[in-house]
Amino acid sequence: MVIVEADGGSRGNPGPAGYGAVVWDAEHVRPLAERREYLGVTTNNVAEYRGLIAGLEAATELGAREVAVRMDSKLVVEQMSGRWKVKHESMIPLADRARRLVAGFDRVTFTWIPRKENKHADKLANEAMDDADTVGEVRTALATAPADEPTELGAAEIIGAVAESPAALGEISAAVAGGVVDSEAKAAGAAPSPGWTGAVGRPTRLLLLRHGQTELSVQRRYSGRGNPPLTELGRNQAAAAAEMLAAKGGIEAIVCSPLGRAKETAEAAARALGLPVRELPGLIETDFGAWEGMTFLEARDHDPELHARWLGDPSVPAPGGESFDQVRERVEGVRRDLAALYPGANVLVVSHVTPIKTMLQLALGVGPSLLYRLHLDLASLSIAEFFPDGGSSVRLVNDTSYL
Repeated sequence: MVIVEADGGSRGNPGPAGYGAVVWDAEHVRPLAERREYLGVTTNNVAEYRGLIAGLEAATELGAREVAVRMDSKLVVEQMSGRWKVKHESMIPLADRARRLVAGFDRVTFTWIPRKENKHADKLANEAMDDADTVGEVRTALATAPADEPTELGAAEIIGAVAESPAALGEISAAVAGGVVDSEAKAAGAAPSPGWTGAVGRPTRLLLLRHGQTELSVQRRYSGRGNPPLTELGRNQAAAAAEMLAAKGGIEAIVCSPLGRAKETAEAAARALGLPVRELPGLIETDFGAWEGMTFLEARDHDPELHARWLGDPSVPAPGGESFDQVRERVEGVRRDLAALYPGANVLVVSHVTPIKTMLQLALGVGPSLLYRLHLDLASLSIAEFFPDGGSSVRLVNDTSYL
């Protein structure tokens, strides 16, 4: 059993925000893990939920089976205990993500504690909010550098800033995106990402494989949480993808959605690569709710107004299902987990069309229009890279040359 204490805050509501989380041993003597992150401008409640999520993720990485959560946020404790409803739209995907993490443990309890008993997490949250100053200094230095000269803020300064404020790393990488990889970084042996992003370090490379054909995909029906098996063609597609991946080599781990069609596809690759498969709930397909099993036209005729809104607004959920914003929230959690668990490794990710599109959307840093405009074939392979400094790139989209 471990104890998770978490906190979040914003200086102004909304305002510059951050969270802190610490995982203690069962005796509350030794800290086993700490997390903190500057979130930019958001609200106290969002920061508190993000702290809880970070703490639960850390407990998961430690292999804990029982967790005692202690927070000074009455709102989060009561909502996660099921006594209060989650009403605010911005809280719903965060609460859902926290509940999915909770479901991965054998037992989780939630207890409210006074702020004075949550000092460690509060300290981390305030340190995260202090990171805003570091981010601002980096951005100012980059913005004021002469256009025709490389910035004086080199690798040593950036590494020093991150050492003082590691949670600011993602914000700093966003500030330097598109900048120059200077001589100090090259001398340190850091490998730049492809193109002109300026990202440094060895990336976690995600090989994003869509599952093979099912009867619902043949009929072009919404196929979310239903569990149709692969067709004979789908199994052949999975085998062809597995053969290609085995020839490619260099893959260190396989993760997949818990749905059968993804598991079948992943298991074919596992046999070819000689690796185990790890199921990640966050890679599951969109929950299409009442539209499950319908064609596009059937869903449109069934709920014409809602269907039109759903197509244009990623915050709108399918009836009884989830929104694309909610999918993005959980896929972003998977992305962070994979980068932490497999730094610098090649990871095969077997999933569905929406989570794969969402992972590509995150790597490209683009808006939700990609979800509606990008086509991905069954059993196709795409590749996204996520660098340790927060940079990212897409190397391949919708390859089916092996089929």
